[in-house]
Amino acid sequence: MDALLTVAVVVLVILAAVIVVQRVKYKNLVLQTEQSKKDLIEKEAILQKEAMIKAKEALHIEREQLNEDERERRREFAAIENKLSKREDILEDKIQEVSDKELELDKLKDQLIEKEDFLAEIVQKQTVELERIAGMSTEEAKRMLLEQLKSDLAQEQMQLIRENEAKIREDALEKSKEILTTTMQRCMMEQVVESTVSVVSLPNDEMKGRIIGREGRNIRTLETLTGVDLIIDDTPEAVVLSAFDPVRREIARLALHQLVTDGRIHPARIEEVVSKVRKQVEEEIIETGKRTTIDLGIHGLHPELIRIIGKMKYRSSYGQNLLQHARETANLCAVMASELGLNPKKAKRAGLLHDIGKVPDEEPELPHALLGMKLAEKYKEKPDICNAIGAHHDETEMTSLLAPIVQVCDAISGARPGARREIVEAYIKRLNDLEQLAMAYPGVTKTYAIQAGRELRVIVGADKIDDKQTESLSGEIAKKIQDEMTYPGQVKITVIRETRAVSFAK
Repeated sequence: MDALLTVAVVVLVILAAVIVVQRVKYKNLVLQTEQSKKDLIEKEAILQKEAMIKAKEALHIEREQLNEDERERRREFAAIENKLSKREDILEDKIQEVSDKELELDKLKDQLIEKEDFLAEIVQKQTVELERIAGMSTEEAKRMLLEQLKSDLAQEQMQLIRENEAKIREDALEKSKEILTTTMQRCMMEQVVESTVSVVSLPNDEMKGRIIGREGRNIRTLETLTGVDLIIDDTPEAVVLSAFDPVRREIARLALHQLVTDGRIHPARIEEVVSKVRKQVEEEIIETGKRTTIDLGIHGLHPELIRIIGKMKYRSSYGQNLLQHARETANLCAVMASELGLNPKKAKRAGLLHDIGKVPDEEPELPHALLGMKLAEKYKEKPDICNAIGAHHDETEMTSLLAPIVQVCDAISGARPGARREIVEAYIKRLNDLEQLAMAYPGVTKTYAIQAGRELRVIVGADKIDDKQTESLSGEIAKKIQDEMTYPGQVKITVIRETRAVSFAK
């Protein structure tokens, strides 16, 4: 109420100030008018006698105008005074209303105080009576009640937590099944199993002799330049090209096809054609990479990453074409990210790049996931995408939500029926062979093939092998695996030597 009175007083002060200002303005106007009259009289005295009539008329007109202006200003001032008077009346009414409300509030306060005193007296009487009946003080009763409430609340809380955990677990399981099913259904693709050989058709069997050349010069030149084995057997009108590197095999296939079509087959011509075909394949690789990124709607990739993506066309993993696998994984990642409320474009980008470590220009010393992560970091990809690439085989810690999505979608693409030709029996046999190979060394107690055969853990006895011998043992096992086994990528050998002391207190 004090605030309202203050506001009312401020408003009255402002209105009074406005009235004073208007009155001052009016006085100034009157003074100005009188000064103008004096000026006119002086002008009349100065004028020539012959111009007295015209001057008087002009002065008369001017006087009439001044009078009219003065009358207009008086009317405006009267209107302003009228408005101010009305506002004063309204303000006085409001002040009176506020005063009436203050009086009413004071009465209500008094009534409330009386009621509070009355209730406090009743509560005091009831408290004394309850203490007498219960035989305990108020503090004791409060303490007992609080303890009971705490116990009840704890039990209810635990019950709610258990119910919510069970419900969340059920919902999460159902949602994950739904997301996986939806993702797989929306991204179905035909699977084509890659081979390690190519067949080049010949117009006739006489062409085989020309391909071999005098004393085998032509075939040796072609094999040397391309790094591909040419198998010329009894197969009618066909030559088989064998190589584990699909790029080299494709270069050899195209070169041989051009040589057979042209008919000129000699070492100099072979060298010329192979060089030309190698450039064509490189251009095709870059074009394939660009076309793939455009089809998937991925932009801003480094040119070297685009070239690596194009090379995937000529690579395979367990018989599955690597570019097809990468495209499928990218689409799966986009669908799953959308279902989970994440950025589908970033997920698609990570899915496309997750296997770039499988197509290096040089033989790597790192697992393909870590190599791919380093390549992505080198070409300025974002940290969460780099982490998704490096962590899709659990070879580095997952630090982003994209990483598990890429890992799951990579597994979905590779697990499709017909996607990869390696059967379970062969996979298990390869793991067993790895473990048995290491067990043959003296001092080895246990071996474990982990990471789908990408890593071999070797446990040695601490009393049989020292620390220096563990290093040499790791190198020996690695060399033996290289010489005797066939495997994709690389295998990491970790030799573990530990000492355990066990005693019993009896």
